[in-house]
Amino acid sequence: MQAKNFLRLYEAGYRNFRGVDLRAADLSHRILVGVDLSEANLAQANLSRAFLTKANFTGANLHRANLQFAKLSESQFVSANLTKAVGLGAFWVRADLTSAQLSGANLGHVNFRQSCLEQANLCSASLYGTNLREANLSAANLDWANLSEARLYGATLTAARLNGANFTRAMLNGLDFSGFDLSGVSFTGARARGARFVESNLIAADFTKACLQHADFTAAQLAGANLTGAQLQRAILQAANLNRADLTRADLSQADLTDTLLETAQRSATALAELRQLADGSAQSTLQLDWGLS
Repeated sequence: MQAKNFLRLYEAGYRNFRGVDLRAADLSHRILVGVDLSEANLAQANLSRAFLTKANFTGANLHRANLQFAKLSESQFVSANLTKAVGLGAFWVRADLTSAQLSGANLGHVNFRQSCLEQANLCSASLYGTNLREANLSAANLDWANLSEARLYGATLTAARLNGANFTRAMLNGLDFSGFDLSGVSFTGARARGARFVESNLIAADFTKACLQHADFTAAQLAGANLTGAQLQRAILQAANLNRADLTRADLSQADLTDTLLETAQRSATALAELRQLADGSAQSTLQLDWGLS
């Protein structure tokens, strides 16, 4: 269907366009509130700055579609194909994107607040500066996603996949990463006060200059992690493995280091004493934990 015919029907009061073929159509800046485009073909369509509040895109094909700065609040994108779509700056609040395909999509600075992205595929997606506050990301695939400077306060990450994700300077206060495989993940400069990393795999993770006050790392694997300049005041590191972790200039004031694991018994007593001095605030950390076998 040609875009002009579609728009003429919409203006005449039609709203049900289920399965319509609008590939590459230019619908930018149009007001299409409440339109039903479920299972429609909108591949490479231009929907930039369109008003699509409460629209239905369930099962629609939006591969490489342009959704920049579109108004998409309370819309339905369940199982929609948004692979490599561009949604920079879109307003996607309280929307349902359950099981949506968003791999490789550019979603920088999108507002997804209170939206449902459960089981969505966001593999390799760019979420730079994106607002994900109170969003549901349960079982979502965020492998290799760029979440730099994203805001995730109050988000749900239960069973999400985060292999290779980038949380540089992200806002993560109070989030629960317990049990996750976060090996090698970057949390450089992230704000993660009160976050939980209980029994998480954080081998070689980068927490350089991260704010981790009151964070819980109980039984976490932090071998080879970079904690240079990290703020760990009152953090819980009970039974954490800090083998070869770099704590240069880290602040461990009043941190809980009970049963902290060190590799070599010959050196562990001295190292643990130094760590406890740091936790008591009686020394400044210039310590790099590197307990190789003598």
